[in-house]
Amino acid sequence: MTSSMQVSEKTNYYLALEEQYGAHNYHPLPVVLEKGEGVFLWDVDGKKYYDFLSGYSAVNQGHCHPEIVDVFIEQSKKLTLTSRAFHSDQLGEYAKFITAYFGYDKVLPMNTGVEAVETAIKLCRKWAYEVKGIKEGQSKIIVCEGNFHGRTTTVISFSSDPAAKKNFGPYTPGFITIPYNDLPALEAALQDNTVAGFLVEPIQGEAGVFVPDDGYLSAAKELCSQAGVLFIGDEIQTGLCRTGRMLCCDHEEVRADILILGKALSGGMLPVSAVLADDEIMMTIKPGEHGSTYGGNPLACKVAMKALEVLKTGDLAQNASRLGRLFREELGKIGSKHISIIRGKGLLNAIVINHPNPDAAWDLCLTLAHNGMLAKPTHGDKIRFAPPLVINEEQIMDCVGIIQKSLRVLD
Repeated sequence: MTSSMQVSEKTNYYLALEEQYGAHNYHPLPVVLEKGEGVFLWDVDGKKYYDFLSGYSAVNQGHCHPEIVDVFIEQSKKLTLTSRAFHSDQLGEYAKFITAYFGYDKVLPMNTGVEAVETAIKLCRKWAYEVKGIKEGQSKIIVCEGNFHGRTTTVISFSSDPAAKKNFGPYTPGFITIPYNDLPALEAALQDNTVAGFLVEPIQGEAGVFVPDDGYLSAAKELCSQAGVLFIGDEIQTGLCRTGRMLCCDHEEVRADILILGKALSGGMLPVSAVLADDEIMMTIKPGEHGSTYGGNPLACKVAMKALEVLKTGDLAQNASRLGRLFREELGKIGSKHISIIRGKGLLNAIVINHPNPDAAWDLCLTLAHNGMLAKPTHGDKIRFAPPLVINEEQIMDCVGIIQKSLRVLD
């Protein structure tokens, strides 16, 4: 327990339970939450916080959105799971809804984000052998340095994060790593005729909200098209209105050949992810070749349709665009010597902390929590700021004030 944040006996009870009985694979702030509503969270002592992480963008629609909760309760009393051994009345409705919503022929429903990434990798490889004609076992997928696509064995095989990768080998082959936001590197890698896909985050979130140059995504898509390579867009964190458009790729009118979605697809209610593609790609997968017990379950389907509907009825893309711009402008006006960089798009933003203490970002997050705002460092010196998209202008200004006040701890 850090000495810079006092915790109550009640909070300490829950922290001790996790410490003793849970695996130590996370390092959370010493805050124990029990309630959420809209942009706010409450801990077990009743303290109220602004949520500026949003479950890593899983609750874009706000905590416990009443319309999504109502649908969840209604469906949970009726039918939650059939497995894909049988049909349900919700799966076809959901497949029709989401494919029309994003403009693809087919959807393959999964649960977690990394499952969807794994699905996209398998789908790309299947297409490579059965459509593109690459010799079986030789296809490659281009990925970017600094990526975060999850932590399964395959995905960490092409991670450049030592914490995610070290001592988890042997690693899965078949990936070419290039620098992010580097078109010449992509063009060079595409010369390899065994390349089947380019897997990319439109903005690298876990890396600290690294926004590529304007035109990078559209140029990358064009290079892939010229080379007969699939552009695989990982929009798990950047999609669903987070950056001010429905998809981050929409900023450059890029349509991914394989689209990966997750997180806010359920409004934070349960794990729901999806892979979308057209028939030429999706129909290479045959019965028995891929699946999931819970993938496409009736509860997930019903909730996802309502979660997607709320994004449009709540005008959350426009809200994210307008208030994200305001947030960055107001952060800049603080003029703190401790903030070296402010970057982001929509309501996916980050600051880079300039301080000799390597734990300065952590200390600042503890102070933010003390002052009523929850955020978390990433990669040491970066702090993401990503509130639910239902936040309003008054709340944004209040939070800028909290950040300004909290920065004094670094003086």
